Amino acid sequence: MSVLGHGIDLVECSRIAKVLENHGRRFLDRVLTPAEQQSASRYRNPVPFIAGRWAAKEAILKMIGTGWRGKIAWTDMEILPDKLGQPHVTLIGETARIAADKGITRVLLSITHTEHHAAASAIGLSANGD
Repeated sequence: MSVLGHGIDLVECSRIAKVLENHGRRFLDRVLTPAEQQSASRYRNPVPFIAGRWAAKEAILKMIGTGWRGKIAWTDMEILPDKLGQPHVTLIGETARIAADKGITRVLLSITHTEHHAAASAIGLSANGD
């Protein structure tokens, strides 16, 4: 496996809380998949979780080298915990196409958050030694 890209992002939870307060369901539907929304609803305070997903999706786009452009959608990236709680990334749509064009077959993702900040780091790997 070879590393083909890396991205990192940091977001203030208060920024996400303000957007959530102002736009509610519309914001959630635009940024999180239904399964991610279900995961967020399990928290007494879902803001750090949502901020973590925001940072993770930003990090993924930095990893593939595009930023927000073209036909990319927030919901092209779904981040759900595996059996052990590690974030597992599923790419679909335009984001999956761009990653595949770059040879990225696997995304390693780490997310961390506190009450005030959320950060994420994404590493794109190839299946072969390219």
